[in-house]
Amino acid sequence: MKYTEKISNKLNELLIKNYDAEKGYLNAAETVDNPRLKMFFKKRAIERGDFAKALRLEILKHGQIPKDGGTFKGAVHRNWVVLKTLLMSNDVEVVLEEVIRGEKESLNEYDEILKDRNMPPSIDIMLNNQRNAIQAAINLEKVHAELAS
Repeated sequence: MKYTEKISNKLNELLIKNYDAEKGYLNAAETVDNPRLKMFFKKRAIERGDFAKALRLEILKHGQIPKDGGTFKGAVHRNWVVLKTLLMSNDVEVVLEEVIRGEKESLNEYDEILKDRNMPPSIDIMLNNQRNAIQAAINLEKVHAELAS
């Protein structure tokens, strides 16, 4: 199966989303005081950074150019989370709600890209593994949100 520019564009979209998620998790880690939650967010940031590295390598492996940096929309979302947290009394709950919302958006993007059945098997496997890790993180975040409320 031939690697196409269309696949490269889709992987670049996920790459940028992972840059945004990594920065968002680091931002969330700085926002909360709870040491366990802080560590959880830092681990998620590392995971999303690893996803970005894997996507970059896959794009480069096929002779395409990976994009750098996050999006304006991602920066706005991170800044909104900080502002909202400052204005709310229960900051942990607000941060968790926003993180879950962002992860659900990521999950939807992965699901959309995985609908394309013209992906090489190695890319399909990588994307499914990343998608499943995001789903697992959402499930953990929901548990943390329940405990925080």
